[in-house]
Amino acid sequence: MKEKKTKDRTREKKEPKAPHHIVSYIDNLKADIAAFFDLNNDQAFRPFDVHDHFGVQDKKVRVLFNEILHELEQAGTLVYHKDGTYTAGPNKPAASKGLTGRVDRVNKSFAFVIVEGREDDIYVESELLNGAWDGDTVSVQPLSKNSRNSGRGDSGKGRLEGRVEGRVTDIVKRNNAEIVGIIEINQRFAVVQPDNKKLFDPIFIEPGETKDAKDGDKVIVKVKEWPTRRSQAEGELVQVLGKAGDNDVEMHAILAEFGLPYQFPEIVEAEANKISDTISEKEIANRRDIRDWLTFTIDPVDAKDFDDALSVRYLEDDVVEVGVHIADVSHYVLPNTELEKEAYRRATSVYLVDRTVPMLPEKLSNNLCSLRPHEDKLAFSAVFEINPKGKVLKEWFGRTVIHSDKRYSYEEAQAVLDSGEGDFPKELSTLNNLAKIFRTERFKKGAINFETTEVRFRLDENGKPLGIYKKERHDSNKLIEEFMLLANKRVAEYVYSISKGEEKNTMVYRIHEAPDVERLKTFGTFVAKLGYKLNVEEENKIAKSMNAMLAKVEGRPEQNLIESLAVRTMAKARYSTEDDGHFGLAFTRYSHFTSPIRRYPDVMAHRLLQHYLNGGGNVDKEAYEEASKHSSERERLAAEAERASIKYKQVEYMSSMDPDQEFDGIITGVTEFGIFVEITETASEGLIRMTDLGDDFYELDKENYRIVGQRTNKIYAFGDKVKVKVKDTNLARRSMDLYLAGTIPSPSRDRGGSDRGQRGGRSSRGETRPPRSSRGNKGNKGSTSVDPGRAKKRRR
Repeated sequence: MKEKKTKDRTREKKEPKAPHHIVSYIDNLKADIAAFFDLNNDQAFRPFDVHDHFGVQDKKVRVLFNEILHELEQAGTLVYHKDGTYTAGPNKPAASKGLTGRVDRVNKSFAFVIVEGREDDIYVESELLNGAWDGDTVSVQPLSKNSRNSGRGDSGKGRLEGRVEGRVTDIVKRNNAEIVGIIEINQRFAVVQPDNKKLFDPIFIEPGETKDAKDGDKVIVKVKEWPTRRSQAEGELVQVLGKAGDNDVEMHAILAEFGLPYQFPEIVEAEANKISDTISEKEIANRRDIRDWLTFTIDPVDAKDFDDALSVRYLEDDVVEVGVHIADVSHYVLPNTELEKEAYRRATSVYLVDRTVPMLPEKLSNNLCSLRPHEDKLAFSAVFEINPKGKVLKEWFGRTVIHSDKRYSYEEAQAVLDSGEGDFPKELSTLNNLAKIFRTERFKKGAINFETTEVRFRLDENGKPLGIYKKERHDSNKLIEEFMLLANKRVAEYVYSISKGEEKNTMVYRIHEAPDVERLKTFGTFVAKLGYKLNVEEENKIAKSMNAMLAKVEGRPEQNLIESLAVRTMAKARYSTEDDGHFGLAFTRYSHFTSPIRRYPDVMAHRLLQHYLNGGGNVDKEAYEEASKHSSERERLAAEAERASIKYKQVEYMSSMDPDQEFDGIITGVTEFGIFVEITETASEGLIRMTDLGDDFYELDKENYRIVGQRTNKIYAFGDKVKVKVKDTNLARRSMDLYLAGTIPSPSRDRGGSDRGQRGGRSSRGETRPPRSSRGNKGNKGSTSVDPGRAKKRRR
């Protein structure tokens, strides 16, 4: 051994250093071999077994493998045994340290791990999840194709081609120990079946610990023991929400499912109630008093919190002065107070189909900070002098006291615009004309015209859906949107412009990265199948081409489908202190300033702006960046809860339909187990299972986004129009089975049974769907990826 070591050292001195690409190849090979042993840590392998597994036949390569085995043994990664075999050693290979990401459980068979800053998600088979559940933060070890297939006797059949695969090595943080579900009670034990479609493990409860729950109740259970390969999950009952199917119970269950609160702590309510309802003369003296300016609000007809108002004054030379006045939340919500802590924790208001769960207590959201008509209110204002061509000549930012003269609904404002009659027709017309100029200019500069369909419900007094309709957007909506965009953009630019020195002022920006080219190409291929063209080759023409395509699809049955796919193709807007611009709006820099009642980042923007207006120096980024990430995550959860509530009401409404009623639909996805169809009238999506296509045996043609009958050659393709009937609805799963009109469906399955297609969301195994939306800080309908988070107004 000594002689050999000497020879090795001599060789290292004499031989030239290996080229970088060779070193890289050997390092990768070493990591693959280490991962192979780590993955099969309960087995022993001879060198010959390793050669055979990796398909090594060349003698020189076998020698290289043997040297790598020896090096891994010396490093403690492998253990050598007297019988000539190797096993995994105590020292984890470098590869097993892996990456950190969040689990997105697609179905029972597999999940993706989303790693921040990484373009591609890591595919993980369920058996390699190591007990991780959806939403958990985990360490994931990427695996090569060879190390993944170890000991399985297959060639990776069923995997997603082109995906990086991996295994979970450690659970860093559980997403939520409290799970919402329906409890099933029998004599021996009780079990809670989670509501979340991405949770597949039942949670067992001791029969004596069911409290006052009744079989079939909706409950919240805390997980005490997480499942392993040998044991089931165990939990304890935390709260009985009530009878499943009751509207209030279901809405509270959705909030609990996503970890969103629906009640304020008493200490927070008490602190809010202590705030004075009157504005002191001293406070007015410290502000710009513009109570004599003509001011009004335009909001949804059922809105209760009015967080923005517009004022109009005519100056000389056809210049108009427009004020964008925002509720001065930061005056009332002060740092280190209970109100502040709760606002930060929530970070956003949540909008379910039948209720708003506000970020701030009602005393603030609907009273002190709501710019109600005929009341003096404290505001933070952005005032612009604008010429008839839409050019901003002057701007001013600061705290004000205002007095709203009129409260319009969108419909009322639109009626004045259409007729020229009513209150303030000249002022509304002036604002509308300017808004159209701003809008046109945005699109010229590359903004994308996302106007995805928003579903609304007509509900009875018990929350039962009586009808579904799609929200219409008029000039009055767009008018408000454009002036909010103007204020948000100019505030961001102003803070940036007054920076002192090379280091720019810290600000909370709303950023939106450019879309991934490969996702755009995939989307372009999809829409081409439907007869639409999208130019994704020239970066400077993407927006123009996208807008032209969206204009062509407007009013057609596939409009909602294509608009939704377009949104999911884009990156997801998020909050950050990094000044990275906003691709969807074509703004160099952009912030959120206009909705502090319902968004915590707007409160931060107000504080920072006032700090700089007061002459303050730059502030440390770290705390604001952390708060930005937190706000982005809470926004994501709120959007998911909103979608869940919409899906629940859609399924509830469809469950009341006449079973013989036919609906027009469009195919939105094809899979190895069936086809997804969106009913055009209600934007409700359901699944037609292969078993209900009984006239033939259908095979998936992934390349062409279709299924093809083997005997009849009948084709069902993505985007095809079909007529369907409702076969079955499952409110607990928020899912719906459909079948083609004119066919006879197979008998319905047991509703409690496992269903990878419905319970696991949309399976990506062998499924042809549009590109998965960018996730994390990159992925929404109802809130568009340009600007997620549904609000009372569609604002970006």
